[in-house]
Amino acid sequence: MTIRRTAHRRQPSGPMPEITETDCERCGTRIAGLTGRYACGVCGWVNHWSQGHTDLPSARDDLDYTRRR
Repeated sequence: MTIRRTAHRRQPSGPMPEITETDCERCGTRIAGLTGRYACGVCGWVNHWSQGHTDLPSARDDLDYTRRR
């Protein structure tokens, strides 16, 4: 008999990110991102984090933050 253990994951406190699309500002390739944050796999261009459509979560609200107390 195998006992399967799963880690408890918190649910996001805010709305889920939206998939958005735009043209890369450097090479023009059509790219998709999450809520206005983009990275181009063709030329390596990324937009600044502050250009997203929403505020980023604080470290306390970030589900991937590993230094929880």
